[in-house]
Amino acid sequence: GVVNRSGQLVLETGRGKRDTPPVRAVLQRVSKAEVRVDGETVGAIGRGVVVLLGVFSGDTDADAAALADKTAKLRIFPSDHRPIDRSVVDVAGSALVVSQFTLCADTRKGNRPSFVAAAPPEEAERLYGVYCARLRAAGVAALRPMQWQNYLDFMVADRMHASVVADGLRNARRLV
Repeated sequence: GVVNRSGQLVLETGRGKRDTPPVRAVLQRVSKAEVRVDGETVGAIGRGVVVLLGVFSGDTDADAAALADKTAKLRIFPSDHRPIDRSVVDVAGSALVVSQFTLCADTRKGNRPSFVAAAPPEEAERLYGVYCARLRAAGVAALRPMQWQNYLDFMVADRMHASVVADGLRNARRLV
């Protein structure tokens, strides 16, 4: 990666240069979680992770799959000996995945976030499906895909407080 004239990090991936990292996820470790639309429960899990998934314009199937693999393997659950040592697969946990275009916000200029880097809804929904299918293939149980373009109410029981941001930086180098 290189820094361009504007001071932006440009990541070099297998498909050329881009100004944004591929797909981004915020993972929250939970003891249980539920999402409702108009008062109706549309997804619920026990122990596992709530995943807020942001898809950028230009993201590929490979980007979504790589982030799903990282999600499945990320060691954010406790073991008997360490507070952060086991993955969601290791603990036979579930994932509740919610599309969240606001994770693609650019807040570098001014006080109003820009969302122009977010993928169009149809492409984001398709890559959301790729991400969810790859999670299932990696052994994450009871994945509950969510409804699109609705207002969601989250109910989270979080006695195991831990939240992690995971960027899909497949085939990229980071400059600090």
